[in-house]
Amino acid sequence: MLNLQQIFSVTLTLFAVIDIVGSIPIIIQIRQREGQIKAELATFVAGCLMVAFLFLGQSILRLFGVDNESFALAGAVIIFLIGLEMILGIQLFHSDLTASTGSIVPLAFPLITGAGTMTTLLSLRAAYTLPNILVGILLNLVFVYAVLKTSPWIERQLGKAGEDVLRRVFGVILLAIAIKLFKANF
Repeated sequence: MLNLQQIFSVTLTLFAVIDIVGSIPIIIQIRQREGQIKAELATFVAGCLMVAFLFLGQSILRLFGVDNESFALAGAVIIFLIGLEMILGIQLFHSDLTASTGSIVPLAFPLITGAGTMTTLLSLRAAYTLPNILVGILLNLVFVYAVLKTSPWIERQLGKAGEDVLRRVFGVILLAIAIKLFKANF
């Protein structure tokens, strides 16, 4: 049975962890590098990853002998490196794949559905009912899609100077989040 209070709590929790608004500078950077972002593909892949991890996450981690803390630390390393890219204006993640992969890596994973989102889903599974979590995921995916789809308009509104400032500010925030994850799980 759907519970509005649970849906609201799940939605807000995932919204804070996914932080798609805070990821706008990274989205713009990926779009500039790749030429475009396939919003439908990125949203679909992120949604599939979230739902799959919701149902299979704990089993997958156990299968590989990985605990939640180690998983979170791996995510912290990726977040740290993305933050460095943003602050220093360098490219650490090079892809030998086709140009369209930016919609999947690093956008759908690990940016939207990273270690933070996945570990949060495991925690939510313990506290809320499955239908309410699924609705919360869906609501977040709708918002993610809207931000991805409007990223060219957002970039035009920011301008080059606004984009540079925003990218560096959020780069520092990503570094701080990564360090917080290190401290909490080390």
